[in-house]
Amino acid sequence: MIHSLRLAGLVALIGSLGACASSPTHFHTLVPPAAPPASGTAAFVIDVQPVGVPPQVDQPALVLRQGASSIAVLDGERWASPLGDEIRAALSTDLTARLGTHDVHGLPRARDAKVVRVQFDVRRFDSVLGGDATVEGAWSVRGPAEGAAVTCASRVSEPAGSSYDSLVDAHQRALGKVADQLAVAIRSLAAGQAATCAL
Repeated sequence: MIHSLRLAGLVALIGSLGACASSPTHFHTLVPPAAPPASGTAAFVIDVQPVGVPPQVDQPALVLRQGASSIAVLDGERWASPLGDEIRAALSTDLTARLGTHDVHGLPRARDAKVVRVQFDVRRFDSVLGGDATVEGAWSVRGPAEGAAVTCASRVSEPAGSSYDSLVDAHQRALGKVADQLAVAIRSLAAGQAATCAL
């Protein structure tokens, strides 16, 4: 009888371990699908700098905000790369498509190249399932000319939907709107004009 109980307990334990081991991990990316490039080729290139993110969300797993002060860390839902890298790659993809140019960050470039540098520092990256995906941060754009620069802040919220995929899609859309604001400033500074915060 005792032997049977021990065997049954062992089988149950193995079964529960197997169930845990078989739970799939889902990986998500903020990089949007490839879009047709803008018509024409820009006479400048961009250099999208590394993106800073708040420590609360700077981890491999998605972090959900729950209520006023609680968060949930979703170990089974993870970013394909570190969150700061995901955001930088998303902005780079959006901007190159919108502006018809290339991101030369980390690459050699000609001395006479017209380079516009982009810096984005995320202050909030809130994810509320069934609520909103919110991206808030400060950014700066420095043009090729000496002293040509603008510093602004953005806050964008998009409806998140009720699934993790729709939540990530909402963050993609929010970053796309940030890229729209950056693109306005980049075009102005690259053309030697003053730039304003287009919010």
